[in-house]
Amino acid sequence: MIHVAKAFFADSFDPYYNLAVEEYLLDSVRLDECILYLWQNAKTVVLGRNQNAYKECRVDKLLSDGGVLARRLSGGGCVYHDHGNLNFTFFAGEADYDVARQLSVIVKALEPFGLFAINSGRNDICIDGRKFSGNAFYKRNRRCYHHGTILVDVDTAKMSEYLSASAEKLSSKGVASVRSRVVNLRELNPEIDVPGMKASLVSAFGEVYGAQPLHISNESLDGGTISKLYDKYASAGWVYGDHMKADYVFGGRFPWGEIEFNLKIRADSIVDALVFSDAMDGDAAGAYIRMLKGAPFRRDAVLDALSGIGEDIEPDIALDVYGLFKGQDIWG
Repeated sequence: MIHVAKAFFADSFDPYYNLAVEEYLLDSVRLDECILYLWQNAKTVVLGRNQNAYKECRVDKLLSDGGVLARRLSGGGCVYHDHGNLNFTFFAGEADYDVARQLSVIVKALEPFGLFAINSGRNDICIDGRKFSGNAFYKRNRRCYHHGTILVDVDTAKMSEYLSASAEKLSSKGVASVRSRVVNLRELNPEIDVPGMKASLVSAFGEVYGAQPLHISNESLDGGTISKLYDKYASAGWVYGDHMKADYVFGGRFPWGEIEFNLKIRADSIVDALVFSDAMDGDAAGAYIRMLKGAPFRRDAVLDALSGIGEDIEPDIALDVYGLFKGQDIWG
C-alpha cells in the first residue's frame, strides 16, 4: 500500500542524464511509495528499446540539426521531444502499480483547462480522437514505471522531419502522416504552457494519491550511480544497437505492434538473429533472439521452439509470430 507520494523535477534538458535519473529512480523507489518524475529534453528522438534507429528516425537530419538520438528501457515506438513537450514517469512497487490510477492523474490535470482526455488504443491518450500523449511501461525487481509524453507546444514540423514511421503503421491508424495524428494542448487551449501543466500535474497527483507530494532534491541523488548510467545511455552501442547483414529479413504488423526478424544462416543453423519491434512488451524481442540463436534452420524445429516459448511472451504476440514464421517460404 502506498504511504508516500513524492515528486522530482529534472533540472536538465540532456536526454542521457534524464534517462539515467529515470533508471536510478526505478531502482531506488521504495515499495510503499509512488514517485512522479517530470522532465524535458531538448530536440531529441527517443527510440523504444527494440527499435531499429535507421528505420524509425532520419538520423542524419536530426544530428545535422543539432539534435540527439537516445534509446529508453521500455518498449513501444519512438517519440520526439523538445522544450514544448513535458515528460512524466510514475514509479511504484509492483503491488501498487496501477496504470489506470496513474492515467487518471493526467486526465485530472487537464480538467482545470477545460480539456477532457481518454485513454485510446494500446498506449495513447487522446482528446477528440487526436493524440497528445504516448505511453510506455517497464518493470524489474518488483518495481515498475509508466512514462509518457505530453505535447504542450511541440514543433510538429520538426517531429515529421525526424520521425519516419512506416506507411503500414500510419495506414493502420487511418492517418496520412505522423503530424496529422497528434495535437498540441495549446491548440486546444492557448492558455496552457509547460510550467502551468507541470503545476497542474503535481496538484492532480496529490489529489489522486491523497497527500501533498514530498519533493525529492537533486542533492539527494547518488551522482556516481547516475554518472555510470549516463555513460550507458550515451554510448553508441546502446543508442544504435546491433546490426548485421542478414540472409533473411521478414516481419509484419499486428494489433500489438510491428516486428521484424533478421536471420543469419550458416550450414543448417541460425547463427545469429536480430529482432526489431515497437511492441509494448519490451522483453519479447530478447526472448525470440535467445530462442533463435543456434537453432536448426528447419521449419519443424523452429516452429516447435516457437510453440513452446511459453511465459516469456505475451500470448497474442506468440500466436501471431508463430503464424508469421509458419507462412514464410524460406526453408528450402
